[in-house]
Amino acid sequence: MSLLLLVDDPARPDVVGLRSLSDDGTLLDSSEVPTDALPAVARERADRPRWVWDDTARRYPPLLAAGVRVERCHDLRLCHAILRRSVYTQSSALAQAPPGPWDGPRDPAPVEGSLFDDVGPAAVADPLEELQLQLAAVAGSDEPGRLRLLLAAESTGALIAAEMHHGGMPWSVETHDALLTDLLGPRRKGGRPAKLEALADEVRTALGQPALNLDSQPDLLRGLRSAGCDVESTRTWEIKALEHPVRDPLLAYKKLSRLLSANGWAWMEAWVHDGRFRPEYVPGGVVTGRWATSGGGALQLPASIRGAVRADPGWKLVVADAAQLEPRVLAAMSGDGAMAAAGRQADLYQGVVDAGIVETRSEAKYAMLGAIYGATTGPSAVLMPRLTTAYPRAVALVEAAARAGERGDVVSTWLGRTSPRPDAAWQAELAAASAEGAGADDVRAARRRGRDWGRFTRNFVVQGTAAEWALCWMAALRRRLLAVDGRPHLVFFLHDEVMVHSPAAVAESVAVAVHESAVEAGRLLFGETPVDFALDVVVADSYDQAK
Repeated sequence: MSLLLLVDDPARPDVVGLRSLSDDGTLLDSSEVPTDALPAVARERADRPRWVWDDTARRYPPLLAAGVRVERCHDLRLCHAILRRSVYTQSSALAQAPPGPWDGPRDPAPVEGSLFDDVGPAAVADPLEELQLQLAAVAGSDEPGRLRLLLAAESTGALIAAEMHHGGMPWSVETHDALLTDLLGPRRKGGRPAKLEALADEVRTALGQPALNLDSQPDLLRGLRSAGCDVESTRTWEIKALEHPVRDPLLAYKKLSRLLSANGWAWMEAWVHDGRFRPEYVPGGVVTGRWATSGGGALQLPASIRGAVRADPGWKLVVADAAQLEPRVLAAMSGDGAMAAAGRQADLYQGVVDAGIVETRSEAKYAMLGAIYGATTGPSAVLMPRLTTAYPRAVALVEAAARAGERGDVVSTWLGRTSPRPDAAWQAELAAASAEGAGADDVRAARRRGRDWGRFTRNFVVQGTAAEWALCWMAALRRRLLAVDGRPHLVFFLHDEVMVHSPAAVAESVAVAVHESAVEAGRLLFGETPVDFALDVVVADSYDQAK
């Protein structure tokens, strides 16, 4: 398969350069085409190249708008972020180079918490040089096969994100309006809807403060305290603990107020057009490799409005959710046969109960999530010894990751995405606490920060590997959907869940493709693993029917 690199000429913005390359990045041929002619050139190529470009979010949308679909690509910026940090490539020239333009944020700027936090000095980015550095880093790495799979999956994810934004999620404005009206009352210009205002009045009455501004956190906190409520904040968990008449109306108000601000009529007008919701996905936007969004809040759609996500007439939504994905990933990574056996059931947690490890499903869930997230108190901590005895290899893997984090070391996912190191302040505090004559308070503070970072690295290896599985799942599904009549297409992705908009006549075939793609993703990552990656797949007319 050939590589086709896109290159800009700052002096000629109306022209784009095309560089045909060998698999090792050697230049074979060079040409220039007018920028507006690029879609036609891409459509006519029969050699199915792997497109290489600086940023899929920049390059792909104009092609999609012209009706051109790219089969595969290599996103230089996303791949640079992975290779720059990976433990498998630390001896490479790319990893050892000083910060440069490929370390900076893409345009537009990423969301908070993105991978591209270390902005390098201004410089001209040479895409051919960068590609050659990346290819050399992979070829000389400790695990070239794993890294190639990770880079291909990450780049394909970027294509999928652009395609989902372009196609949009089917959305009924009429249903959304009806749901909001039922929950909040009719829309009122310049004021709260009636039901929300009635709840606000209940809160004020319960607190004996008729003029209280509920939308001001400081005012509400003062109001609660003056009414005798012992709270440190207005967070929901603190309000739930109150024994006061204000508790229930305030909780209801907070929930509905959040709905109005996050997904109310103003949100609908901003984000839903022509019957489609088009969020802006950010692949690799979270340090573990999970996606984020830079607008629209697609990863946080509340259950109360999911009914507005409705298939077009003659179409269906095929919604698939990977059941207990992270525990299954942990079983596959660790090679823990006993845990894999529990995961052969559709409900892994029930499999833990049936194995006699714990007595109830809720205990199994507490214990498993405690192992992954590092719970040190509560039910999870109490149940951890049983889990350690039953699944020693799985628990040993996350414990080793936690200890590495506590020392300030990095950890990696299955395919090689590597965690960042703690910041300089963390390192200095750890060193000071280890020095002779360190005070007891300094030692305790350093240990606390170490445990916190250990919980991060413990979760990083599992959550990051689950993100890799999900990328491979989507990539395999995207390929299969091309072979199904009627152009079914992905319209939504949330960590361990996908949604396909499909013609009704082929919806069951799409459901089969979803299952087959999950099996393929497991084999791509873990080979012939005994772990089953179970799915809940529903064919429905609307999102609320599937959840």
